[in-house]
Amino acid sequence: MDILMGVLLLAMAAVVVVLALGVANFGKGGMEAAKKSNKMMRLRILFQFIAVVLIVLYVYLRGQGVQ
Repeated sequence: MDILMGVLLLAMAAVVVVLALGVANFGKGGMEAAKKSNKMMRLRILFQFIAVVLIVLYVYLRGQGVQ
Protein backbone atom coordinates (compact mmCIF):
# COMPACT_ATOMS: atom_id res chain seq x y z
CA MET A 1 0.00 0.00 0.00
CA ASP A 2 1.44 3.34 -0.98
CA ILE A 3 1.25 6.64 0.91
CA LEU A 4 -1.55 8.11 -1.22
CA MET A 5 -3.75 5.10 -0.52
CA GLY A 6 -3.08 5.48 3.21
CA VAL A 7 -4.03 9.17 3.13
CA LEU A 8 -7.10 8.29 1.09
CA LEU A 9 -8.21 5.71 3.66
CA LEU A 10 -7.68 8.22 6.49
CA ALA A 11 -9.77 10.81 4.64
CA MET A 12 -12.61 8.32 4.16
CA ALA A 13 -12.43 7.30 7.82
CA ALA A 14 -12.62 10.97 8.83
CA VAL A 15 -15.82 11.33 6.78
CA VAL A 16 -17.38 8.35 8.56
CA VAL A 17 -16.40 9.62 12.02
CA VAL A 18 -17.72 13.14 11.41
CA LEU A 19 -20.92 11.71 9.90
CA ALA A 20 -21.48 9.51 12.96
CA LEU A 21 -20.89 12.43 15.34
CA GLY A 22 -23.26 14.66 13.39
CA VAL A 23 -26.01 12.05 13.28
CA ALA A 24 -25.58 11.38 17.01
CA ASN A 25 -26.30 15.06 17.68
CA PHE A 26 -29.59 14.90 15.75
CA GLY A 27 -31.13 12.90 18.59
CA LYS A 28 -30.31 15.50 21.21
CA GLY A 29 -32.69 18.35 21.86
CA GLY A 30 -31.97 22.02 22.14
CA MET A 31 -30.56 24.78 20.05
CA GLU A 32 -26.93 24.11 21.01
CA ALA A 33 -27.14 20.50 19.78
CA ALA A 34 -28.69 21.69 16.51
CA LYS A 35 -25.86 24.17 15.96
CA LYS A 36 -23.23 21.53 16.71
CA SER A 37 -24.93 19.05 14.40
CA ASN A 38 -25.05 21.62 11.61
CA LYS A 39 -21.36 22.38 12.11
CA MET A 40 -20.50 18.68 11.97
CA MET A 41 -22.43 18.22 8.74
CA ARG A 42 -20.57 21.16 7.15
CA LEU A 43 -17.30 19.59 8.28
CA ARG A 44 -18.43 16.30 6.72
CA ILE A 45 -18.97 18.02 3.39
CA LEU A 46 -15.44 19.45 3.55
CA PHE A 47 -13.96 16.03 4.36
CA GLN A 48 -15.98 14.43 1.57
CA PHE A 49 -14.63 16.99 -0.89
CA ILE A 50 -11.07 16.23 0.20
CA ALA A 51 -11.70 12.47 -0.08
CA VAL A 52 -13.16 12.82 -3.59
CA VAL A 53 -10.20 14.95 -4.75
CA LEU A 54 -7.82 12.31 -3.37
CA ILE A 55 -9.75 9.52 -5.11
CA VAL A 56 -9.59 11.36 -8.44
CA LEU A 57 -5.87 12.01 -7.93
CA TYR A 58 -5.27 8.36 -7.06
CA VAL A 59 -7.13 7.11 -10.15
CA TYR A 60 -5.36 9.64 -12.37
CA LEU A 61 -1.92 8.68 -11.08
CA ARG A 62 -2.68 4.96 -11.44
CA GLY A 63 -3.76 5.60 -15.04
CA GLN A 64 -0.42 7.31 -15.69
CA GLY A 65 1.46 4.28 -14.41
CA VAL A 66 2.77 5.93 -11.23
CA GLN A 67 3.26 3.37 -8.49
